[in-house]
Amino acid sequence: MSASDPIADMLTKVRNAVQARHEKVDIPTSKLKLEIVKILKTEGYIKNFKKVQEDGMSVIRVFLKYDNENAPVIHGLKRISTPGRRVYSGYKDLPRVFNGYGTLIVSTSAGVTTGKKAAEKLVGGELLCTVW
Repeated sequence: MSASDPIADMLTKVRNAVQARHEKVDIPTSKLKLEIVKILKTEGYIKNFKKVQEDGMSVIRVFLKYDNENAPVIHGLKRISTPGRRVYSGYKDLPRVFNGYGTLIVSTSAGVTTGKKAAEKLVGGELLCTVW
């Protein structure tokens, strides 16, 4: 686990759980992680999530989604901006993920949102990660 980059740690836990075909994965709670998980839910990458108390700690329980052939809906998760190399972009220069089939998650002044919604609101920000 990387103590210096909790977002990368969260993405790795989800990536590993998907690869191992787990039904759910638990992630330590933070406001930013909760916003990212909410976006994954609204974009249809996960079934559901809920905050639970476990051993005195608050965790986000993420229920992973698979299609009819038991293939994962999440094919890839990639961290863009890291603590050592922050990546920012204006709304005109937001990159497209898999020619529009993937989702870019951006932290803007208007909150954490997808790349498409950030472009609609005409706000740029820090490029957190991509999901496809």
